[in-house]
Amino acid sequence: MQGFEGARPAAPEDLASPRHPAPPADNARRPLGYVVDVAGSGSQIALDLKRLEECMADADPSVSLSGQVGSQIKIRVGNSWLLASVRNQRHEGSAEDCIFAQVDFLGEGEEERLTGKIFAFRRGVTRYPIPGALVYPATSGDLRQIYASDGRANVTIGTVFPSKDIRAGLYVDAFLGKHFALLGSTGTGKSTSAALILHRICEMTPQGHVVMIDPHGEYSQAFRGIGHLLDVSNLQMPYWLMNFEEHCEVFLTSVGSDRQIDADILAKCLLHARQRNRLADQIGKITVDSPIPYLLSDLANILQNEMGKLDKGTNSIPYMRIKSKLEEIKGDPRYQFMFSGMLVGDTMAEFISKVFRLPSSGRPISIIDVSGVPSEITTTVVAVLSRLVFDYAVWARDEETRPVLLVCEEAHRYVPNEKNNDGSSVGRILSRIAKEGRKYGISLGLITQRPSDLAEGVLSQCGTIIAMRLNNERDQAFVKAAMPEGARGFLDSIPALRNRECIICGEGVSIPVRVSFDELAAGLRPASDDPSFSQLWSKSGGEEEAVERTVQRWRAQSR
Repeated sequence: MQGFEGARPAAPEDLASPRHPAPPADNARRPLGYVVDVAGSGSQIALDLKRLEECMADADPSVSLSGQVGSQIKIRVGNSWLLASVRNQRHEGSAEDCIFAQVDFLGEGEEERLTGKIFAFRRGVTRYPIPGALVYPATSGDLRQIYASDGRANVTIGTVFPSKDIRAGLYVDAFLGKHFALLGSTGTGKSTSAALILHRICEMTPQGHVVMIDPHGEYSQAFRGIGHLLDVSNLQMPYWLMNFEEHCEVFLTSVGSDRQIDADILAKCLLHARQRNRLADQIGKITVDSPIPYLLSDLANILQNEMGKLDKGTNSIPYMRIKSKLEEIKGDPRYQFMFSGMLVGDTMAEFISKVFRLPSSGRPISIIDVSGVPSEITTTVVAVLSRLVFDYAVWARDEETRPVLLVCEEAHRYVPNEKNNDGSSVGRILSRIAKEGRKYGISLGLITQRPSDLAEGVLSQCGTIIAMRLNNERDQAFVKAAMPEGARGFLDSIPALRNRECIICGEGVSIPVRVSFDELAAGLRPASDDPSFSQLWSKSGGEEEAVERTVQRWRAQSR
């Protein structure tokens, strides 16, 4: 190898000096190059082009890719090995037989005396290499020990790239305990990958408690066998579970200064309506936020009575606005799943048990299909469900902990960034869960195709990030900013990932890893496959009947 800008590195003949004994014939045991300089999180190395070419012909896939961008190499440090990931490469004209690469340190492990492989691997660096330290290929045997379970509970979801037999796993407690995000552009296999991960977790923990918000109705098919499926036909979510802020989102139509006037009127009348329930006498002091059942007719009558007490010169328009909206909702069949007169009984415990799977009865996941919910109140429904998860966890701290996993598909719709924020309560409660939920045993899973549209700071609260291919440069930059420094070499390959491939880094894995997801059985996949235009547009028949059936469902607002 040639020199590097003023500093003379070891020449090939130096590698066989007393300081560097002659290497064995085995490709994996012969050095690829040496360390040029060292920094806190990584270093620059020089790689011998001839050795790289020899490695490319090796039967071991890990050795054959050693030195390439995204691959792993190991550096000798005393009696230990330091594992690093190659971030980039460059060639300089003055060094015709070598290339230079930046590497990021991943962790370190001891050396097995007989094989020279890494064992007892741990994340982080305690001993740094010095310039001139030798660089070796990381073998499949090394990676198998590094990615092997160290006794912690885990689920396997695929294989470590580029191997075909090294299993990639997620440490369940760390993965769920510190939140996670699954990111990927449309068509990369994001929904199927989410279903795969949840299936594996549910198989491992059949008494778990998972709540999934499904905005497109695509996951019901995937979890029909092990999940409890809820939609507008059987959700039966009591309206009185809403707090005051959520009531305002549903019942108030005014803006500006008028909205504050309407909110004051609604607060007074709502509290009065809640106080009419006999539970109010048993509980004592209640507030406008207390989940106490009340009748919509009582709220309407109280509004009417308050309006009747007004002086002739006082404006009654705010009362009329609220009452008009209330009557509209009561008479609209689209809202019956929530504002039915049958839901006024005290069914709070029953509803929570049904949605949170307490007990799970062998069906640990509830899929809440909100695709049939009127768009005007979809965010409010999601806000109520999310807040119930948080409030239940807060008030259940004196009980045996029953952690709940809340998964939000299309998360950018509910936790938008400041630019797209419409002030809805769902963004605030999900942001609070992201920041504080871990203390109360709540795990948050965010699935989105537009991470750059997520609220600032929410993605950074996710301890594990699963990044599939992202085509948008803004999204790529946003994800890179949220990733740890040691994963940057992997992140540069995000635009080049194939379908059903991802980069995983964070608490759920031992080190950042590129994974090829397992194939999921057809019956366990979400209903999110792209239509085949060439096939569907090449045949005809049955269109009239299909249109008639569609119109009937459309008019009835029911599937």
